[in-house]
Amino acid sequence: MTGKIIAERALPRGTKGKTTSKQADEAPSDTPARTVRRRPKNRRAQIAAESAAAFGAHGYHGVSMDEIARRLDISSTALYRHFPSKYALFREELLRLSGLTLSATTLPAEAAEWTPRQRVDHVLHAIISHTIANRPTVALVRWERRYLEPADFDELNAQFTAAIAALRTLIGEVRPELSRRDRAIRAVSIFAVVSSIGDHHATVPVKALSALLTATSWTLIDADLDRPGTATRSDRSKQRHQPFKHDLLLRKAVELFHERGYPNVSVEDIAIAADLSAASAVYRYYRSKSDLLVAAFRRAADRVSGAIAPAIVAADTPADALGTLIGLYVAGSFDERALTFVYYAEFSHVDQADQVTLRHLQQLIIAEWAKLVVAARPELSMGEARILVHAAFSLVVDLGRAFGDDGICPEDTVTQLLETILLGRPLSTVSPPS
Repeated sequence: MTGKIIAERALPRGTKGKTTSKQADEAPSDTPARTVRRRPKNRRAQIAAESAAAFGAHGYHGVSMDEIARRLDISSTALYRHFPSKYALFREELLRLSGLTLSATTLPAEAAEWTPRQRVDHVLHAIISHTIANRPTVALVRWERRYLEPADFDELNAQFTAAIAALRTLIGEVRPELSRRDRAIRAVSIFAVVSSIGDHHATVPVKALSALLTATSWTLIDADLDRPGTATRSDRSKQRHQPFKHDLLLRKAVELFHERGYPNVSVEDIAIAADLSAASAVYRYYRSKSDLLVAAFRRAADRVSGAIAPAIVAADTPADALGTLIGLYVAGSFDERALTFVYYAEFSHVDQADQVTLRHLQQLIIAEWAKLVVAARPELSMGEARILVHAAFSLVVDLGRAFGDDGICPEDTVTQLLETILLGRPLSTVSPPS
């Protein structure tokens, strides 16, 4: 009895014979505790960021809403509360990036007091900083913009066109003697070089990467390019012979992949384009649509890799060898522009096993070119040389997309631009070693 009285006296007033809330909390219960999940205030931004990362890794067609929901550990229903479709997520990321690009070319009010080179330097810093910060998704804008609906595509292109025009104007202030055409070519080339870092995983420290891209951009602005010659793509096209059926089939497939995107092309479409009687006839030459894509990639890689050893053997200097390789690369790219574009845009659709093989071959090519760059420019590291080789390769594609076949950017000019990127100036101005 005494023990009971003492226990009761230890309780607060009004709680005799009752269980306190603290005791109730500590008491064992058969009912499991309920976890309350609160919706983050920035959920929409989280979804946009996670979907952008998924698109950047796998492309627009390689990602589903269910996958994005799993990555966020939320239900599909919760995901659809913020975005009505996968396309809405895709559109938001691409227009966000194009908006950043346009804002990077907008000068602050105090820029009126700056010199022309200071204004260009400010814009270059902004463009490069935004691109490095968004490197995982930059390739989306470069290669997947064609999947935007017409109105959105036009909006994105309008923003990029305005950004290029702004940079072109600033370049004109630095070099007023350049024609409008030359300024446009250099502006497009700068954007191409900077955004090329989204196409690969070669890395150098951010500070070094920013300095390299800035220096290369200025080199493109300051370079004195010779007037273009008379060689044209049509001159060589006349020399082509009628291809064998398997070669014609591959060429037609590549053209369709380029025009519509790999996911939007069927085997039936390829058969019709190649004038075959039925889709089944395609399988006499290739096992599948994916096999056609792999064959196209191997052709592009073999075209570049096969030229390396002969160019090195025949050259007196590393710069001469690079000059030969650059000329061959540009000529091949002009001859097969669709193949060059597809090589960059459709890689994610290759089967995983073939991706490993093709990536290994590409890395070997990049390494061989980078060795020549370092031999010609020993102030560069191998990592920096790799960045520049990737930039040079993709520049051909971007100039082709920007200017097409109307002659505004002929082969001779493209060749000199690649020489400027890799050698620091056009080959015609590179002094031989003493």
